[in-house]
Amino acid sequence: MTSTAFITHRDCQLHDMGSYHPESPERLSAISDHMIAQGVDSYFVYHDAPLASFQQLKRVHSAMHLERLKRASPELGIVHLDPDTAMNRYTWQAALRAAGAGVLAVDLVMAGEVQNAFCAVRPPGHHAERATAMGFCFFNNIAVAAAHALEAHKLSRVAVVDFDVHHGNGTEDCFKGNEHVLMVSTFQHPFYPYSGTEHPAANMLNVPLGRGTDGEEFRRVVSDLWMPRLREFQPEMIFISAGFDAHYEDEMGGLSLLEKDYAWVTEQVKQIADESAQGRIVSMLEGGYSLSALARSVVCHLRVLADF
Repeated sequence: MTSTAFITHRDCQLHDMGSYHPESPERLSAISDHMIAQGVDSYFVYHDAPLASFQQLKRVHSAMHLERLKRASPELGIVHLDPDTAMNRYTWQAALRAAGAGVLAVDLVMAGEVQNAFCAVRPPGHHAERATAMGFCFFNNIAVAAAHALEAHKLSRVAVVDFDVHHGNGTEDCFKGNEHVLMVSTFQHPFYPYSGTEHPAANMLNVPLGRGTDGEEFRRVVSDLWMPRLREFQPEMIFISAGFDAHYEDEMGGLSLLEKDYAWVTEQVKQIADESAQGRIVSMLEGGYSLSALARSVVCHLRVLADF
């Protein structure tokens, strides 16, 4: 059985953008509750996420972005940065934990302490651009982790795989034109954030999917487009922006994936990791707002990562 780290922190549940908001603390509770109900919670090596340092964050974010966010953090109540993205008094700390989880995951995997890692964190990250918080995201967690692998561990090639229903515009903004990073993604289009289709950089393989796209078409895209590109690139570590809002039960989007599709794509990514990256994978939670579908999909993803 593969040793898989499960990284989270109680601070991630204190970030709250209001009772109406779909990106809720209950998302993490739903995952942990379903893991216990399925009897899989004992298969993982648990770690508390540390706080990301400014040095780690500034590999992908501007200093001005960090200062602006810190200043915006309220003492009381909720402050909106845009109609979708808000901070309470705990958001700053939670966001630092979410980014720090990816850094710790990289360190654990690179040290050989675990084969791979899953970061059950919020706020999510893949919409956060170099200088802009947006789309529920403050720091780009997956980009911070990938940059840490490149700079602190001196890897030459890393790949980011993103199957969230929304395009990871922030990750693209952080890495476009970077020859050390390949990003492959699928996303519903046209759909928020209405990006990813206009002249992407050469290291971006963005595949827009029409509303209603099902698992069969998704698998064809992964097999025919993602896999050859990933094999050609030969990544030394793979990062997964694991958004589960393309599930057919998730009303946030309009795609029709099922748990078995998430298990299948995880198997494909794992195959590439075994071929060129010594099995090294860091997966980080992004979207997924139907609590039941999210929890079931994450457990299917984890079963493949941990080989049970």
